[in-house]
Amino acid sequence: MGGTQPAEAEAEIRGPERRCAVTGAVRPKKELLRFVLSPEGEVVPDVGGGLPGRGIWLCARRDVVNTAVAKRSFAKAARRGATVPADLADRVEALLARRCLDALGLARRAGQAVCGFEKVRAELKARRVAVLVEARDAALGGRGKLRALAGGLPVVELFDAAEMGCVFGRDAVVHVAVAPGRLAGRFLEDGALLAGFRAAAPVEN
Repeated sequence: MGGTQPAEAEAEIRGPERRCAVTGAVRPKKELLRFVLSPEGEVVPDVGGGLPGRGIWLCARRDVVNTAVAKRSFAKAARRGATVPADLADRVEALLARRCLDALGLARRAGQAVCGFEKVRAELKARRVAVLVEARDAALGGRGKLRALAGGLPVVELFDAAEMGCVFGRDAVVHVAVAPGRLAGRFLEDGALLAGFRAAAPVEN
């Protein structure tokens, strides 16, 4: 037998867990970001986890992705030349945000998401909510009242009111309630990844 396998090779054989090529941390796959190399050698984010090819895994944080770009971690992990876009972290953020908003849109069309303060408050009081989504650029007053009703429910504050408004066909949406189910779970998983690239920005009022 040869020597011990390198960390990047081990990352591909550890069952449901993978090792970050930058930090060395071992995490469940759903908590990491997967990247692959295209046939031309370009690094491609695989936020959906379905692209063919050998995966290179990173912790879902902007600083980790930027470090991977600066230290040529993709080429080292793949053991071949790799072309890395300088704005890779921004691309990852955009893809994750799109996935989250798509899940929110699917929930709306399925009747599993409502918007507006009164509707969201009613759903919270009826205990029909799995996730409370609040616009990160909204005033704190209304958000505080709904947070109090939410109790220990997950609260996501990663999107601007305009971004949330696009999902519901409005100029702006501040409060959204998502009902329990598969789409709420998908939204939370992708939101947890996005949180490493996008911080909430509460506005004092």
